[in-house]
Amino acid sequence: MNEIHLVEQPFLRRDLPEFRPGDTVKVHVRVVEAGRERIQVFQGVVLRRQGGGLRETFTVRKISFGVGVERTFPLHSPSIAKIEVVSRGDVRRAKLYYLRGLRGKKARIRERREMPAEIARAQRLAAETAAASGTEGAIEAGAAPAEGAVEEPAASRSPASGGATAEPPQAEEAAAAPAGGEERG
Repeated sequence: MNEIHLVEQPFLRRDLPEFRPGDTVKVHVRVVEAGRERIQVFQGVVLRRQGGGLRETFTVRKISFGVGVERTFPLHSPSIAKIEVVSRGDVRRAKLYYLRGLRGKKARIRERREMPAEIARAQRLAAETAAASGTEGAIEAGAAPAEGAVEEPAASRSPASGGATAEPPQAEEAAAAPAGGEERG
């Protein structure tokens, strides 16, 4: 390692979640007003991540009263209390500047469907960070399965085991739909 990495190492934050451009995040920022500190939440879509190490930044865009607002945050800044990932976006670009020209429904981003392995890895990472920070109960009850436990998919559960029926989801939806076709409104 070179000298710069050695100097930066103690200042890098390890309590931040993994997020990418396209994800919707809540950034909790410490703001000092009139001599007292409060937390201000800025929620929006991550447009970009740029740089590396201690100098890494990310830009978040939100629409406030019909006006687009972008804010760039240093990732490892002590003024960031925490970052919450609200939803994961499915995009094919690293820089989402094209969203600046889009309005309304066209500016929506598809939600990324995560594989079970990714979900388990994210929960394990959250548990490790909660254990490292010393907070108990940081993960909601039932959100993380026991260590080494593997949950079987709902489609493969049998009625005898207390799970869902083996019918595909489309059949359940068709049974719940009215017989007269789609309702127009």
